[in-house]
Amino acid sequence: MGGLGRWFGGRALAEAEAAARLAESRLRDAIEVIPEGVVFLDSEGCYVLWNRRYAEIYHRSADLFRPGARLIDTLREGVARGDYPDALGREAEWLAAREAKLATASGDRHEQLLADGRWLMIEERRTSDGGVIGLRVDITDLKQQAEQLAQALAHAEAAQRAKSEFLADMSHELRTPLNGVVGLAQALDASDLNPDQRALVADIRQAARELDRLVNGLLDYGDADLTPEDRPGAAPDRALKILAADDNPTNRKVIELMLEAAGAEVTTVENGFEAVEAWRVGGYDVVLMDLRMPVTDGLSAIRAIRAEEQARGRSRTPTIVLSANTSAEDRAASAAAGADGHIGKPIRVEALYSALAAALEPQAAQAL
Repeated sequence: MGGLGRWFGGRALAEAEAAARLAESRLRDAIEVIPEGVVFLDSEGCYVLWNRRYAEIYHRSADLFRPGARLIDTLREGVARGDYPDALGREAEWLAAREAKLATASGDRHEQLLADGRWLMIEERRTSDGGVIGLRVDITDLKQQAEQLAQALAHAEAAQRAKSEFLADMSHELRTPLNGVVGLAQALDASDLNPDQRALVADIRQAARELDRLVNGLLDYGDADLTPEDRPGAAPDRALKILAADDNPTNRKVIELMLEAAGAEVTTVENGFEAVEAWRVGGYDVVLMDLRMPVTDGLSAIRAIRAEEQARGRSRTPTIVLSANTSAEDRAASAAAGADGHIGKPIRVEALYSALAAALEPQAAQAL
């Protein structure tokens, strides 16, 4: 019986070994048909099994692959050989981070750049026996496509910015002279004219309104100012001390004519820097601020005034933006800087008076 037992035991062992070899062979065949790199590690992080694709991916280190060798040691040698560009100059830190990921093997994915420019996606999971199964996917094409998409998006954003800047420039260049025409025509209309002269001024104002509508359509601004007939407003009936900043001399003249006709005392300056300097000592009831000016632009000037008011505990001076730029973004930027209103050019008397009334409330509302 002892000999028979040994015979049966030896046969069982042989059958078990054959079954194990068959299972390993089938496992090898299975992982060889997988198009991605696959590697099996034991609980000590040593190589057990890997497929041909894994060796192709890491061809610079394939000579180091052997059962019982530790993956981290292969990585350490690869770092020394310069196989991993991200490790250059931070070798110890890179290896420590990689070893920590390997020890966790939680299935989280991360990317790895190889010296030949290829990108890999790495996923490693813990097996039931404490080992690790790792997957390597070449994502170089995906990275390139993502980069191309990012470049395309950057180009599109640049084109959109260029378009916005072009529209802003066009708005400024078209509306600035138009503001002068409309304002001077309004001033003439308020003067002593004979019937023929008044009819000519009416024609000028009508032509200016038509031109304004064309400009609005060209620049596709949906929030352009309403015409004087559509916007209510009344001239203030009390004297106001007003500071107006605009780099265009015609516009400054138009503002003076509009406000002096209502009995206001107007001081004009050419840029935002002069506006801040004048505001500091002027004691003005309200500030009118153009946006595009040399030296200091309007938004910067408004922010400077608001900051100094807060720092010195000064009362808030109502500030209204007068600008050829009237998009929603421009109005939002004005409000964010601290403006109390935003009027588009060409400036209409009624629009200006309404904005002044709104900005000066509640004190001014009692006097209107």
